[in-house]
Amino acid sequence: MDRLTPRWMTAVLIAAGIYNIAWGVIVALFPVPLFEIAGMAPPRYPALFQCIGMMIAVFGLAYLCAASNPLRHWPVLVAGLVGRLLGPIGFLYLAINGVFTWQAGFTIVTNDLIWIIPFALMLRAAWIQERKI
Repeated sequence: MDRLTPRWMTAVLIAAGIYNIAWGVIVALFPVPLFEIAGMAPPRYPALFQCIGMMIAVFGLAYLCAASNPLRHWPVLVAGLVGRLLGPIGFLYLAINGVFTWQAGFTIVTNDLIWIIPFALMLRAAWIQERKI
């Protein structure tokens, strides 16, 4: 960890990394139960959802790597924040159009919403640090 990096940033990225790896592995191994919990028909091609799980797990690995110096690894934070912003937007669009049930939104809270503010604050700190150099 860089000595100038606040500890909370490292903690957030470690937590995000562990969460995303766990979520991604669970989704990759068991793609159908989440659809059942959300009151939706199982996916026609579960392998596509398994690929999404794999990508989420890979993001988790990136977060763990970025935890060593979040301000230097700001591009990982940008990708994470954009994903966390697009997730709820995509969900709203699909729920409004009847593709997803509103019940499926339970995943948006833990997958996206709780990470938006910490990622935005880390990016702000990285931007401020870059301006000082």
